[in-house]
Amino acid sequence: MRLTLTALLLLASGTASAQSISLDTIKDVTKTLSSDEYEGRAPTTPAEDKTLAYIVKRFEAAGLKPGNKGGWFQNVPLVELTAQNVSNLEFTGGKTPVSLAYRKDMVIATYRVVPKIEVKDSDVVFVGYGINAPERGWNDYAGLDVKGKTVVILVNDPDWMSDKAEGPFNGRAMTYYGRWTYKYEEAARQGAAAAIIVHDTFPASYPWGVVQSSWTGPQLEQDTPGDHMDQSLAIGWITNDAAKALFASAGKDLSLMEGAAMQKGFKAVPLGLKASVNWDNAIKRQASKNVVGILPGTARPDEVVLYSAHWDHLGRCDAVDGDDICNGAVDNASGIGGLVALAEAHHKEGTTKRSLVFLAVTAEESGLLGSKFYAENPVYPLAKTVGGVNMDSLNTIGKTRDFVLVGAGKSELEDIVKPFVAAEGRVIVPEPRPEGGGYYRSDHFSFAKLGVPMLYGESGDDLLRGGKTAGGMAIESYTMKRYHKPQDEYDANWDWSGAMSDLNIYYALGRALADGDAWPNWYPDAEFRGIRDKSRAKAK
Repeated sequence: MRLTLTALLLLASGTASAQSISLDTIKDVTKTLSSDEYEGRAPTTPAEDKTLAYIVKRFEAAGLKPGNKGGWFQNVPLVELTAQNVSNLEFTGGKTPVSLAYRKDMVIATYRVVPKIEVKDSDVVFVGYGINAPERGWNDYAGLDVKGKTVVILVNDPDWMSDKAEGPFNGRAMTYYGRWTYKYEEAARQGAAAAIIVHDTFPASYPWGVVQSSWTGPQLEQDTPGDHMDQSLAIGWITNDAAKALFASAGKDLSLMEGAAMQKGFKAVPLGLKASVNWDNAIKRQASKNVVGILPGTARPDEVVLYSAHWDHLGRCDAVDGDDICNGAVDNASGIGGLVALAEAHHKEGTTKRSLVFLAVTAEESGLLGSKFYAENPVYPLAKTVGGVNMDSLNTIGKTRDFVLVGAGKSELEDIVKPFVAAEGRVIVPEPRPEGGGYYRSDHFSFAKLGVPMLYGESGDDLLRGGKTAGGMAIESYTMKRYHKPQDEYDANWDWSGAMSDLNIYYALGRALADGDAWPNWYPDAEFRGIRDKSRAKAK
């Protein structure tokens, strides 16, 4: 049942002022972790040791206690694959051969932990958006056998061009079916030897340079029994220009094929081409670490409220103007800065009835691996985890009039947070860029999938200084010029007023949950409601 406004206001009135949140702490942590000394904070590199030591130092100074049975760390078993001697991705059998160069025209990788990958003369099939959603009456693989074949897939959902969040796949608002992770998962379930996604900047929500920096160099995956042999041999991306050449070689027009794939009842199209690619893998198995700190509760210490942020970034990446360190200042040294500052503020305010847990997770950039491992192997049972807040990239462009709930319409946390947003003189608005699929791209999703409500909120576009025009331009500039690039560096001129306002909201929400009795649930029609109900029933 949803909480009444009166109950919410009572919760709000019981929280302390968040003005004890230290801007100096946020700046100092962000600046330090994003300095060249930390080499982009790639997991399982020497930079990880420096990063973890610094986070523990700041957690201790903030007043936290070691949160994992007297220790600060949770080991996360990872396997690192580094592609070497990568051949061109060759397509033959068409009007003209198409040869795509690694990094420039395509990126290629694998989940399989094997020393060599070879795809040879694999039949190529265009499978539209690569979606099999029986509950929506949609199956791009209907009547198709792609075992051993290479499937070419479009990014996002079939109705991404809609101006509204309405349609078979929520229109402009991306569903999980639009995420690249889902597309590779479904291709593997269908038995495809290789799955190649066609990049397009707007529906992907980032330029090709982001794909280059994220998908080249050492790639991490969770180290599990079976070495991921149930996955496709090869997964990757090709540029839009490369895709046009590929389809032209097959006697097809990419734009016409895209239009056809948007229609319900689309039938996959064999392209009459053969795909070949091969490379060697350097394999390294090594555990990375999540950092876990706690402020123990007094009345019900076994019930926990969770704050999370990822500490990792891309490490050494493709150089831009001679700089090959992806420092990750905004993404997500700033989030760790917020995590430490919130820990300080809660400690200064005093103990709460429930415990407050502060979780700095690893390998978010590799597919939410640290949070996924924690959620599947929780230090504190998920049935006893009340809910919490995830922070991924704080606002450094100034205070906004609006506050965005990413993936809105899912949980009762959205009701609980309303008075805290109002207290900041701000209003909750719909996501300005729902096509980016932000709800499926950060660590809260690992917890949501297993039933724990987590708030993922952020500043909107409507800046106090400059309005929506200035805000939209600033966000677009970051996405196109700095996101996942060496240019994401600390800037002493950043305006942190928006981040401070957001953190005030996160603080108040966490305090209300930790001192209250509420067990926020998912709304009845949310996809995670059944999981939470079963989990809580076992805990009672």
